[in-house]
Amino acid sequence: MKTHRSRRDLKTRIFKIVAAASTLIALIFLFLLLYDSFSDGLPWLDKQFLTSFPSRFPEKAGIKSALYGSVWLMAFTAIISVPIGVMAAVYLEEYAKDSFLETVIETNISNLAGVPSIVYGMLGLAFFVRALQLERSVLSGALTMTLLILPIIIISSQEAIRAVPKSIRMASYALGATKWETTRHHVIPNALPGILTGTILAMSRAVGEAAPLIMIGALTFIAFTPKTPFDPFTVLPIQIFNWVSRPKEEFRLIAAAGIIVLLVFLLTMNAVAILIRNRYQRYARW
Repeated sequence: MKTHRSRRDLKTRIFKIVAAASTLIALIFLFLLLYDSFSDGLPWLDKQFLTSFPSRFPEKAGIKSALYGSVWLMAFTAIISVPIGVMAAVYLEEYAKDSFLETVIETNISNLAGVPSIVYGMLGLAFFVRALQLERSVLSGALTMTLLILPIIIISSQEAIRAVPKSIRMASYALGATKWETTRHHVIPNALPGILTGTILAMSRAVGEAAPLIMIGALTFIAFTPKTPFDPFTVLPIQIFNWVSRPKEEFRLIAAAGIIVLLVFLLTMNAVAILIRNRYQRYARW
């Protein structure tokens, strides 16, 4: 018995050491990447860089159009994808009956979450850009990114709704509330922190994606900012990719500055979402 226990304890210690070492290695690589980007990019990060458009001359190049394009794209992606994803999850968890069709739908949603992003870009090009004739606009990009992150939002929202105790629903029904009133006033508010957590992860993936937008024809050189959802656009990942692919060393340095801007944009977007999530966590009562 003691020998078996000592072997189990040894395996536990070995697992802890391996897990800690893996975490440390990941943190070291992350630190090296951040150090390389910040050491190269900070000298180029100034007001002129943030307020100028792309240029063939590195000293005059800026990231204004890509930054504005990313803001437009993420705003419309969130406006379209979050309501659709949450309502789909509410229907599947609260209203859909257990059937073969529901099983097929949920299985396909899970499978779609693992589809490579380039496939969504091809679908966006064929359907939104050409079939619907939305051209290479902000709206086409937002709809394409919606397809990309919608499965993640639906799955995470389903898990959050499923985690709400049935006792809350039963108490609401006992007081005479209808199905919709129970869902609206009790289920969704209690599930909202989990829903927002999934939304944060989905939007974080979307903000760094370049492949789908390249497929639909997002431009790499734009000397203006979008004014309407039907205007052409570019985004930070595409602009960074464009600079990195150029032969001059200076373009690699301003690409590092662009990476810093992208990280700040991502952290700011996530911080706002986390603040909203924390505000609604106070309403959880289980």
